[in-house]
Amino acid sequence: MTTISNYFQLLRQRQQCALIPFITAGDPDLETTADALRILDCNGADFIEVGVPYSDPLADGPVIQAAATRALQRGTKLEQVLEVLADVIPNIKAPIILFTYYNPILHRGIKSFLAIIADVGVKGLVVPDLPLEEAAELIQTAASFGIEVILLVAPTSSQDRIDAIARQSQGFIYLVSVTGVTGMRSQIQNRVQHLITDLRSVTDKPIGVGFGISAPEQAHQVKEWGADAVIVGSAFVKRLAEGSPTQGLQAIEQLCRELKAAISLQPVGLAK
Repeated sequence: MTTISNYFQLLRQRQQCALIPFITAGDPDLETTADALRILDCNGADFIEVGVPYSDPLADGPVIQAAATRALQRGTKLEQVLEVLADVIPNIKAPIILFTYYNPILHRGIKSFLAIIADVGVKGLVVPDLPLEEAAELIQTAASFGIEVILLVAPTSSQDRIDAIARQSQGFIYLVSVTGVTGMRSQIQNRVQHLITDLRSVTDKPIGVGFGISAPEQAHQVKEWGADAVIVGSAFVKRLAEGSPTQGLQAIEQLCRELKAAISLQPVGLAK
């Protein structure tokens, strides 16, 4: 069974930094979500993070919160999101990482929830409101389904906590580049470089940097600092929501190609 870890091993052999776009499922609608997954897969995404809309998204900034609200207002539910993924996953290369809060998992039961998402082909899981101290059961059960639980390291994390998260995180370590919620920033804090160095001193697991990255030059900087993956959310969500669905899809296609070019050893051509 191919895992996120396996994909990262392959990328490392090729000396490639991974691009991980994030989109909110159901915004502007589920049909567009399906189209977006296919477009991202064809235009440089190595993995794709799919956010399940949630009513109280504590880790999300205003752009993703607004997208989740719109999706919920349209009646988007987890079961519908999984139906889309079940249809799309067999026809794309990029592994899917599901981003969800813990309450939907707890509501369905850990084993039941994991069985459902494994059945549709999800490879990774990010649960931003699940603290390390309470993550063991989810991590262990997920492993039995071939799903890797990716943990987050914050800029405020102590070295002891960084060590503990690095030991437990599966697939890769999600390094949060800013203090606070997701969102587009004009620049990436230099502290990220030091955090990558701190993580490298205690683990050889891949490191993905997210929160606040919105432009190709920022993605390139993070890659030069040594990240194995660049995670971009709000910039994709914002573009997908602007104008008509067709215009939104064209906008994320161009952004995906530009970001991939910025982190590639051999840049791909940019969309015109």
